[in-house]
Amino acid sequence: MSPVRIRAAEPGDAAAIAAIYAPYVLTGTVSFEFTPPDTRAMRARMEASDGLYPWIVATNGEGQGVLGYAYATKFRERDAYRYVVETSVYVAGAVQGQGVGRLLYETLIRTLRAQGFTQAIGGIALPNDASIRTHEAVGFRRAGVYREVGYKQGRWIDVGFWQCELNDSAIPPDEPRPFKEIGVVRA
Repeated sequence: MSPVRIRAAEPGDAAAIAAIYAPYVLTGTVSFEFTPPDTRAMRARMEASDGLYPWIVATNGEGQGVLGYAYATKFRERDAYRYVVETSVYVAGAVQGQGVGRLLYETLIRTLRAQGFTQAIGGIALPNDASIRTHEAVGFRRAGVYREVGYKQGRWIDVGFWQCELNDSAIPPDEPRPFKEIGVVRA
């Protein structure tokens, strides 16, 4: 595989991101959605981060051709949760198993740490050994399992939650800094 470049996602990446995500929706149980979001819907999701939460992409060495993406979102609605994020990473089928997901996740974790978030939560539809390995390789640890909480493809699916400590939970905590100010934090 040619060199991989990580950069902040741009609105023009929404079509490629939607195309990467669609097979996860249509053919498996990794996503609990039933209808893949189109380009417009994906762009709206990206814009909903409002500059606070990162969206990053992995591209080929020239910065084009999106190979995968990672992002963070609000963990829960209540204000007390604002120091915690939920994370997701998806890669194109052609590059699965080649380290792109791990590279994206490592970059996302570094960026979230620089922003000052305290915890990252990853939800994994079970079973999914590859996703568990990726999460644990970048510092996540199993936090618990919700049994039979999703029904898709004719069966009930458990969801495991993995948690990664990003920063100390200071008292009082500092407010997280916006991604639009920090940018992608590289190794």
